[in-house]
Amino acid sequence: MFETGNTRGRVIDVDGLGILSKLKFVVGAVALLILLWASVAYVPAGSVGVLTIFGRVNGVVLPEGTHLVNPFTYNNIMDVRTRQVKETATVPSNEGLIITLDTSLLFRLNPAAAAEVYQKLGKNYVDVVVEPNLRSTLREVTASHTANALYSGEREKVAQEINQMLATELAKRGVIVENVLLRDIQLPQTLKASIELKQQAEQESLAMSFRLQKERQEAERKRIEAQGIRDFQTTVAQGISPQLLEWKGIEATETLAKSPNAKVVVIGGGKSGLPLILGQ
Repeated sequence: MFETGNTRGRVIDVDGLGILSKLKFVVGAVALLILLWASVAYVPAGSVGVLTIFGRVNGVVLPEGTHLVNPFTYNNIMDVRTRQVKETATVPSNEGLIITLDTSLLFRLNPAAAAEVYQKLGKNYVDVVVEPNLRSTLREVTASHTANALYSGEREKVAQEINQMLATELAKRGVIVENVLLRDIQLPQTLKASIELKQQAEQESLAMSFRLQKERQEAERKRIEAQGIRDFQTTVAQGISPQLLEWKGIEATETLAKSPNAKVVVIGGGKSGLPLILGQ
């Protein structure tokens, strides 16, 4: 629609002004939606969010969930769940022998130190500090132990020493060590054979000691049993007299005489004058 003035000759485009206003409204609404979208930060489970603004870490760490933040900040996700690093390392023993260790390290990022770790080490902090410290600690601890200790009873003690040393070192860098597992220890074949022979000899010696101890106990039991029988016989012998034996014989003769079975009794047949039973 056009309006023409006679004096000044102005022309006003009413429809053009309406389209421009609608365009400004749409642009403003889109910009507002973008700002609202940028103001929402989502952190998945088992993670934290480290906020940066124009590339600078502002020290804010977001827990898991949805948060409203400055629309100009960027949310960097850092995993704080337990992770595992497997390492196969060739390390020296106290004697200078070369041993192969298969190790697993269980660790996690300290949420309170996530901003500092991101700023100084980045998301690849595992490659930067965790794995190198694990290799160094393995070599340092095994160098103070003999190969036999690593292969036998002190294996758990070695794992604890590695755990303590590594935990102290990585705690300074914002990493929490949960456990160190020695999955396998491979010794030189000749040393392994000699250790196994020694262990076998020790087991045989223990078995022999057990058998000897058992034989000693059996001999002691028999000695006590024989002593008891001897004491019993001595006690019984002291209480038996010829008169007692004659009396017992008379009692036995009376019992047999009352028996219904057929028999022949000879009176005064024995040295003691007791009856003799010839048949039944």
